[in-house]
Order: sequence, then structure tokens, then C-alpha cells
Amino acid sequence: MDLDAGDSPWGDVPSQSSTTHQASRSEAEETSPDQPTQQASPSAPRSPVRRGPRGTRRINAQATKLEAVDDSFDPLGPLGDKAETSPLEQAPAPPQKEFSGRNVRPTSSASQASAGTGLADSVNLEEDGAGFRGPPPVQPPSEAEGAKRQSEPSISVEKAANPTFDITVGDPHKVGDLTSSHIVYQVRTKTTSKAYRQPEFTVSRRYRDFLWLYNSMHNNNPGVVVPPPPEKQAVGRFDTNFVESRRAALERMLNKIAAHPILQHDGDLKIFLESETFNMDVKNKENREPDLGQNKGMFSSFGINVGGGGKFVEHDDWFHDRKIYMDALENQLKALMKSVDTVVAQRKGLAEAAGDFSASLHALAAVELSPALSTPLDGLSDLQLRIRELYERQAQQDVLTLGITIDEYLRLIGSVKTAFSQRQKAFHSWHAAEAEMQKRKHTQEKLLRQGKTQQDRLTQVNADVADAERKVHQARLLFEDMGRLMRNELQRFEKEKVEDFKSGVETFLESAVEAQKELIELWETFLLQLDAGEEGNPLYGTAGLGDASAPPAVEETAEATPAEEA
Repeated sequence: MDLDAGDSPWGDVPSQSSTTHQASRSEAEETSPDQPTQQASPSAPRSPVRRGPRGTRRINAQATKLEAVDDSFDPLGPLGDKAETSPLEQAPAPPQKEFSGRNVRPTSSASQASAGTGLADSVNLEEDGAGFRGPPPVQPPSEAEGAKRQSEPSISVEKAANPTFDITVGDPHKVGDLTSSHIVYQVRTKTTSKAYRQPEFTVSRRYRDFLWLYNSMHNNNPGVVVPPPPEKQAVGRFDTNFVESRRAALERMLNKIAAHPILQHDGDLKIFLESETFNMDVKNKENREPDLGQNKGMFSSFGINVGGGGKFVEHDDWFHDRKIYMDALENQLKALMKSVDTVVAQRKGLAEAAGDFSASLHALAAVELSPALSTPLDGLSDLQLRIRELYERQAQQDVLTLGITIDEYLRLIGSVKTAFSQRQKAFHSWHAAEAEMQKRKHTQEKLLRQGKTQQDRLTQVNADVADAERKVHQARLLFEDMGRLMRNELQRFEKEKVEDFKSGVETFLESAVEAQKELIELWETFLLQLDAGEEGNPLYGTAGLGDASAPPAVEETAEATPAEEA
């Protein structure tokens, strides 16, 4: 132990070690064997006890940490006032050891010294002189495990931050009676997100459930461009082609929502994709909706859900140019959609004409008495039926490739305009909050001029002014944050638009080329059959080539007969 410890008054404390106590007694007997010296000894340590016990104890604690680590009897003796009760000192040792194992062990001694004096000393003393305890031998394996945890979870953390979704909408089937009939779709989801109970699951959803998801996404995330579902259609909603096009549009909507970095973490998406009791969960959510979204409550307090005040004048040139661009893009896409509808209508007309032509050829082959002519007519009739199927399939492909992309972006422009209107409402709520704040400040100035007579009312007005200033600050921050969010959303919209239209046009061209190749192959196969002919039917090879080829054959036979007679 330190020599200063023998001179300190703490040498008389019974809780110290026996060696320290005996040393203090021997020193006292050698220096003062008489009774007067024993009376003077209490007065000598009385001044250090009253004047500087705390500073002395801290210095002794640090000295004990650095020099007296080999003292296995009482390492925490000279720490301070609590040295009298060693059981009380050992009581907080386990939690200190636990925290030191988590935070202090991987760090260096310099980081340990930056902690508080009492805790750092106790932790260091335990680590230095507690080789008989359990935690120190476990320290090297814990560091190895920590290195493994830092190497492996880095990938899982990235996956958790950016989960992947693979959503398919299929198996559309009609359910219900005549008055409540509707189409139900099977929504199958595969995801790496840990927020879901299972990596794969399937639920049944109808069209109005998709509409609920779209509206909830808009309300929960103002300023975000939410991929919309296809529009309603009252007539022909059970037609096969319409159901297939709607199914494909709903599938694209869900996959785009799940790929969005903000929307994929929305709680309503989890309810939509995973809930087995969807209608009940939606009702429960609507019942407790005031307690749910903080954004909704905040927006309602700002007046976001209320119609905007006056006419909105855009002061940001970037948003002004984007709004003009969106209007022009919408007009061009509408014109393109009209042209695609015309092309699809023409292909359907060609298919219908090919069907009528096939029926006429089949009727003609039925009344034809010569089998040499009726057989090619039947073959041509069957060829026209296959051509009709080809035109119908190509028309459907045009709708599902280029048409569905154009229709999707027309609806996305509607979502962009909704985000613009939400930003305008945020702007109006900001200025409405400023007007309310100016009104309250004007009332405050009136009360200040009246003096101390209106002191109680002035206190209330001061609180109202502070609350109004807070609302103005929050509304301004909301408007600015929504502006930054919309900039990112519009940039994302432009990037996805280029990729989607490029993919849609490529698929449209590939399907058109494949359809033309198939059509050419049908005609070539039919011509090869005509050229090959059949045994016993010499006119079969010329019937399909036209009437002009038949007379020369007759003339050659007529000229050949006189030569043979000669």
C-alpha cells in the first residue's frame, strides 16, 4: 500500500486489512508511547478529515489502481467513504463487470481512462485483480465472435435496410351472386424483409382492396408519387382480355410500391400483403385512426386535409417547369394512347375480316364438286382461321406491352399532380399559420401597451404567440421537406419512365416481328403444300397459284397431241 495511507485517518478504520492496521499501530507506538501523544494524535488527523478528505481519497484511489494491484486482500480499500463496508462495494460489481464486458473490453486503456473516476477505477481493479472470476477467460472468444458478427451481419443489415419483394397477382376468378359478383385475385409474395412473419405467403384480394392501399399510401406519405391501380370500368369488367390487362396492371402496381424505398416500409402495405383477416384489420385501423399516423394528425392540425386557401402561385422555377412538363407529357401520352387504340382496333378488324373470309372459303369448298379445288379451298379457310387468331393475339400483345405502359404513366401523372396539390396545401397551411401568428402578436402588443392591468390575459397571449410560432416553424419545415422529397420523387419518376418505355417499346417491336414471322411461315407452309400437290390430283398444285397458270398447261397438252400423231 501507499505510505500516505498509513498517515491518513483511514488507518484506524476496522474494515481495512490487518497488515495496514498493524502497521499503523506499530508506527503509533514507536513515535508516541506516552498518553499525551495519544491525545494529540486525534487532533492531527482531524484537519485532513474536515478539509480535504475527498480530494485525498480520489488521489489514493488512483494510486491504488496503478500501484497496489497485487494486493489481493482488499484492493478497493482506500477508495473513499464506502471502504468501511466491503460487502456493499462488491454488490455493484456484477453490473459494472457486465457493462465493462460490453463496452470497455474491446477498447483501449485510453478510452477506459475517459470514463468516470469511480466507475473506471472499479472496473479496472476488477479486470486487473479478478483473474479468479469467470469473465476474464471468456474475453478472447468474445472478441473473435464480435469479429464474426461484424463480418457476417453487414450483408444482412443491408438486406434488412433494402428488402426485396417478388409479388405476383394471378388466378383471377369470379365470385358472388348476380348482384355482388366481383373478381378475386391471388396475391403471392416472396420477400427477404424481416418485418413479415414468413418469407412466402398468399392472400386473396379484390379490386377495391387495391384502391384502399393506394389511398392509404397517399394519406400516409404526402409528396410521394404512389403507383396507382387501373381505373374502374363498369361495362365489360368480366371480359377475359380486360381481366388480364387489369391483373397485369395490379401486379405492376404492387411491385413498384414494394420497390419504393419509402413505401415498402409502410404499415398498410404489410396489412395488404400479409393479413388473413384483411377486412377486420382495416376496420380496426379506421376505428383507431386518430391515434395512428402522426403525419395525419400533424397535417390535420396544419390544415393540410382542408382545401387550400387562395390561388397558388409557384415561386420555385424548378417546380414551375416540372408542372408545365407534366401537363405536356400528359397530352402527348393521351394522343399516343389514342393511336395505340386505333392500331389495336385495326388488328381486331383484320382478325374479324379473316374470320369472315375463312367462313366464305369453307362455304365455297362445301359446294364445290371437284375435290381438286375443294381441298385447297378448305386449306386456305383453315389458314385464315389461324391468321385471325394471330391478329387477335397481336392486338392483345399491343395492349399488354405498349398500351399498359402508356396507361400506367397516365395514371402516374395523376399521382404526381396529387403530390403537387399536397405541396400547395402545405404552402397554404404555412401562410395560414403565419397569419394566425401575426394576429396573436398584434393582440400581444395591444396588451403590452395597456400595462399591468391585463397581466393574466397577457400571460395567456404570450403562450398563444409561442404556440403560433411553433406551428409556423413546423409548417415551414413540412413545406420544405415536402419540396425536397418531391424533387427526389420526380427524378425517380423520370428514370423509371425511360426504363419502362424502353422496355415496353422493345417488347412491342419484338412481338410485332414475331407475329410477322409467324404469318410469313403460315403462308410459306401453305404454298409448299400447294406446290407439292397430292397424287391423283394434278390441279391441286396449280389451283392455289391462280387461274393464269392453268391455261398454259392445257395449251401444252393440246400442242403435244398433233406432234404425237405425226
